[in-house]
Amino acid sequence: MPIKIQNALPARQKLEEENIFVVDETRALHQDIRPLQICILNLMPLKEDTELQLLRALSNTPLQIDVSFMYMSTHDSSNTSPNHLNRFYHTFSELKNKTYDGLIITGAPVEQMPFEEVDYWEELCDVFAWSKTNVTSTFHICWGAQAAVYYHYGIDKVPLDKKMFGVFHHGVSHRRVPLIRGFDDDFLAPHSRHTTVPSSALSACKDLIILAESDEAGVLLCMDQNEKNIFVFGHAEYDRFTLDAEYKRDLGKNLPIEMPVNYYPNDDATKEPLLSWRAHCNTLYTNWVNYYVYQATPYKWGNILDEEHLKLAQDNLTEHA
Repeated sequence: MPIKIQNALPARQKLEEENIFVVDETRALHQDIRPLQICILNLMPLKEDTELQLLRALSNTPLQIDVSFMYMSTHDSSNTSPNHLNRFYHTFSELKNKTYDGLIITGAPVEQMPFEEVDYWEELCDVFAWSKTNVTSTFHICWGAQAAVYYHYGIDKVPLDKKMFGVFHHGVSHRRVPLIRGFDDDFLAPHSRHTTVPSSALSACKDLIILAESDEAGVLLCMDQNEKNIFVFGHAEYDRFTLDAEYKRDLGKNLPIEMPVNYYPNDDATKEPLLSWRAHCNTLYTNWVNYYVYQATPYKWGNILDEEHLKLAQDNLTEHA
């Protein structure tokens, strides 16, 4: 089934070139179907690149998805044109009275700052609080995941000696959890960050379950016990050339950066990078949309989730385990 996006969104053409099924607003109005409502809070500076990556990842579910985009009004998004933001994005104040089946909160290049020093931290905390009652399931990515476990559980990030950068091997645990259904015992996923949330701190929190981690890169996948919040500390959504662009950008700025691990053939940066994580990325997003959004959300979208809805959602997930 298709992703429903705004008519003029630039990512639409690229998705169609990749043979990904999208429908515009005009066509969707003539379809008698209740699409899943998913909001993407895009905190990344290059918003159009992130839009494409996430829409691509969401495209593999058989369900129709209606995507909205949010940005932080308390931050100056200088790397994205005001015209793009005005046409395709909404502020939190414009969306806070709505409810969503799913919410994705992206990473952000602010990980080396204390959370409270990020200019939009208070507004983001309002989004976290709002998601408890107005969103069925929230999917947090990289810094967004670090910020969420800090907000919800008081677990802080710690700096790394050098940037965690490359594509790393991970092993899975708790196989009966639907989020990792279909994963191989060993799978690859990209990481690109200067900080980490220690596995020991996450393990010590009785409200959290670690689902996948790496000996080198640490925890990749984690979720809370009520299965409402998903935390992904890497970047499964990255495309083939994302790490390549970051690497060459930092080299061009004479920043301290090592070649991304397990990325270029024979560690030769002149060769096309290997795309070795796409299948598991697709499985991750499909499992989230199916088991934690579609199977759990109330049909009559617009009703704020209450404890009864959440209990039904948890019972439904248990039946599918």
